[in-house]
Amino acid sequence: MEAKATLNYTRISPRKVGIVLDLIRNKPVDLAAAILKNTPKAACEDLQKLLKSAVANAENNFNMDRGSLYVSKCYVTPGPTLKRIRPASKGRAYRILKRTSHITIVVADKE
Repeated sequence: MEAKATLNYTRISPRKVGIVLDLIRNKPVDLAAAILKNTPKAACEDLQKLLKSAVANAENNFNMDRGSLYVSKCYVTPGPTLKRIRPASKGRAYRILKRTSHITIVVADKE
């Protein structure tokens, strides 16, 4: 049995989120939460909330035991990119891409 949680349109680059997701993939939920708490990356705060939400979905919707849960899948896909302009010399303009992410975490029982 699996339970999942998604976070859409997060204002952080998918590349930065993917680095942190690689740290918690296939880890028990308690260990994954400890890793996220002690990792100094910008994405960790949002991923902590998302992991808590996935665990709560598993406990409340599917009556799964928290002690036997692990992060079975976690992935990030790029969301829409916000295009902004930065003024440059001689009347030019440089484009700035503000990237967004869609993050999914799936927790499952150890069988």
